[in-house]
Amino acid sequence: MHASARLQQFIARILALPLLACSLAQAQVDDYWISSVTRPGHVALSDASKPSTILVADGDARVVHLAAADLASDFERVTGRKARLASTVAAAPANLILVGTLGKSPLLDGLVAAGKLEIGKLHGAWESFIIATVAAPMPGVDRAVVIIGSDPRGTAFGIYELSQAIGVSPWHWWADVVPEKKPALYMAAGTRRFGPPSVKYRGIFINDEDWGLHVWAAKNFEPEHKGIGPKTYAKVFELLLRLKANTLWPAMHAVSPPFNQLAANAALANDYGIVMGSSHAEPMLRNNVGEWKAAPESYNYVSNADGVRAYWEERLRSNGRYENIYTLGMRGIHDSKMQGPKTDAEREQVLETIFSDQRRLLNKYVNPDIQQVPQMFCAYKEVLSLYRQGLQVPDDVTIIWPDDNFGYVRSFANNEERQRAGGFGVYYHLSYLGAPLSYLWLGTTPPALIWEEMSKSYDAGARTIWIANVGDLKPAEIGTEFFLQMAWDIQHWPRAQLPDYLQQWAAREFGHAHATEIAAILAEYYQLNYQRKPEHLQWWLPKSSPRPSDLNPLEITQRLTAFRQLQSRTDKLREQIPADKQDAFFELLAYPVHAAALANIRYFETERGNNAAAITADQQLSTINAYWDGQLAGGKWRGIMAAEPADEQWKSMRIAKWQPPAGSMKPAEISPADSIANSASAIAMEAEQYQQRTHGSMRWELIPGLGRTGTGSMALFPTTATPIPLAQAATTAPRLDYDFTLVQPDNYDFAAYLIPTHALSGTVLELAIAIDDGAPQLVQLDVKDGSADWAQGVLNATRMIRASLGKLAAGKHRLHVYGIRPGIVIDKIVLDNGKQPPSYLGPDVMADKATNLE
Repeated sequence: MHASARLQQFIARILALPLLACSLAQAQVDDYWISSVTRPGHVALSDASKPSTILVADGDARVVHLAAADLASDFERVTGRKARLASTVAAAPANLILVGTLGKSPLLDGLVAAGKLEIGKLHGAWESFIIATVAAPMPGVDRAVVIIGSDPRGTAFGIYELSQAIGVSPWHWWADVVPEKKPALYMAAGTRRFGPPSVKYRGIFINDEDWGLHVWAAKNFEPEHKGIGPKTYAKVFELLLRLKANTLWPAMHAVSPPFNQLAANAALANDYGIVMGSSHAEPMLRNNVGEWKAAPESYNYVSNADGVRAYWEERLRSNGRYENIYTLGMRGIHDSKMQGPKTDAEREQVLETIFSDQRRLLNKYVNPDIQQVPQMFCAYKEVLSLYRQGLQVPDDVTIIWPDDNFGYVRSFANNEERQRAGGFGVYYHLSYLGAPLSYLWLGTTPPALIWEEMSKSYDAGARTIWIANVGDLKPAEIGTEFFLQMAWDIQHWPRAQLPDYLQQWAAREFGHAHATEIAAILAEYYQLNYQRKPEHLQWWLPKSSPRPSDLNPLEITQRLTAFRQLQSRTDKLREQIPADKQDAFFELLAYPVHAAALANIRYFETERGNNAAAITADQQLSTINAYWDGQLAGGKWRGIMAAEPADEQWKSMRIAKWQPPAGSMKPAEISPADSIANSASAIAMEAEQYQQRTHGSMRWELIPGLGRTGTGSMALFPTTATPIPLAQAATTAPRLDYDFTLVQPDNYDFAAYLIPTHALSGTVLELAIAIDDGAPQLVQLDVKDGSADWAQGVLNATRMIRASLGKLAAGKHRLHVYGIRPGIVIDKIVLDNGKQPPSYLGPDVMADKATNLE
């Protein structure tokens, strides 16, 4: 069936979808400690015998009561029976769940004191909790379930952990994930301990909200506040707690009401136990684009220090009583350089003065002991160079390393820096408005890239604050959750088990019966879009002359075929998804797959002259976007989704609006002769297709799912290892060996397609290579960001490192690749004599090569 017909059927079936037969609903396998069938030793959470009761002390924190109320509703979502909330019980209830925080619940404190509840090292731990069964917790009650936290957030996390275990997705509201119905719920006996988290402060930044979240809130969800307000933030706060996050940088574009403009927002955050912060450009919790009312040029600490200080002081008077992370320093009003000083030396001096003045304000309004006040300094953009030049940041302040806005972290602490009391953190982008081209539409950052960058950052000491820029939040659900799962428990996803993330996520949202296919579709979706994001299909930069893509005709055909196959698989799978999960399926899988595919079809069919197909794809994209504004979830999401570019603003950093081509042409014919597979002119190997691997003080390991081609990329571990001198490479360096055969002698070059990471120190990535018994030769690449090469590298998702091999004889050879400095990640290796046709992804790999997965 033609793609356009399939898409029309897809929309039509959603709009008039009948209830599917019960036989189509696949029961999820019960979690190992939660069951829908009672077994010996199990304790009832919810069954038909009596209503469940959740007991929470009146004196416990507000966040505990809010979470307990959500748990009561979650029981109803799963079993149809809402639990009863109570602070005391007159009679011994069945199905009793005791919830509380150490020191805040007399009943639970009594159980601990009586030795009935073993809490181990829970007391004083950060955001930790225990879920346990307890015998005879009160007269007349044989057994009960207990959720006890070390602090109020720990208790709330424990409550939501149970919610997820019974089948309620953290995205139940934000992505309309309906849980599987179960007749009853039982918990296995025992004690389960969670926490403390790997990263102390973990959260998100709502940003660039102009085209989605703001429009949706202003026109649909809470028009009374003319944008994102307490009704929206309450849903965000609940989501953060369900994801075990604790920190938020709120929306800050000019279209949005400033978070603190309405006092109810900060009070609500306090109720939910959410730690409020502000972005790199918003010191001291101030939203400059919305709150600085004086002339823009007066936001200047050289000429108007008193005025700026008073502006900061006002916020501390109103919000100093809440739990916040205070951003120190100063930049321009909106993501621009600081006004006033003219040289870097002057900027450093002014910033150090600002640090002192801001900390005096914190002493006065927050805590006389400044070391007890969470503070951060984000070394973003030009500020990073100031830090590297010697800017002195107070020792107890957390330094936040930024990525380069495209998912590659720019800096890492050295051994000396790791001794800082304030530690380090990371500001990471899953969405971005800026040069060289923005990506604001679809969530396409592969979880494997998040893992590679964030695990490396954690190993280098970034363990205090992790913040992900999630843009409009939708549709960045998968990447957002993976980022926060890593922040909660860095060990939960070891490298070799990365492919399991998508499988487990799909099983939770749509059932085990569909998980394998959904995970496979998503894996290919991420790889295709990692090759080139849908927002980057324009191959020329703004203010440059239009030009074709770098794909050759065969690559275009292969890419479009792959996307159309994903569409077909998604449509086929949709027919098997129960009716009550269709909204979630559209939001989390069908829309991203179809939207990415149609964006590619629209662009590449235009490029190769098939104008009718391009116009049809554009119409189909408009159709599925309109569905967001129509009947999806009963109109719940009107205004949330806009394809990039959504308007004509910020044109210097966004693709041009697609225009229908004039006329119509016959599509280009693709000949088998256009193939650039391995031949006499090029030998291509995926990095994981080695014949032999040798370990040294470091080891080459596969990162599955990371890369433009193949099954993954090879990286050096541990990332904290000491570099190996070239002179010792042959004897001590880890090595990958690749066998190849040349048909005829010729001069050859070595080229490695690298994941465009930054160096762990300095600006150079390096490795060593040798052919057969030759001595290792050093190969280096300067990856300093901001250059034209960097810009193309992040858009193409690759940087190339090259070296000359000289003349090689015909016959069999072995290439040795030595790892001498961690930080380099190899996607693909090519040996060529300069005679192969041009391509975007490089020559095809040898078909008879096997992939090494150990």
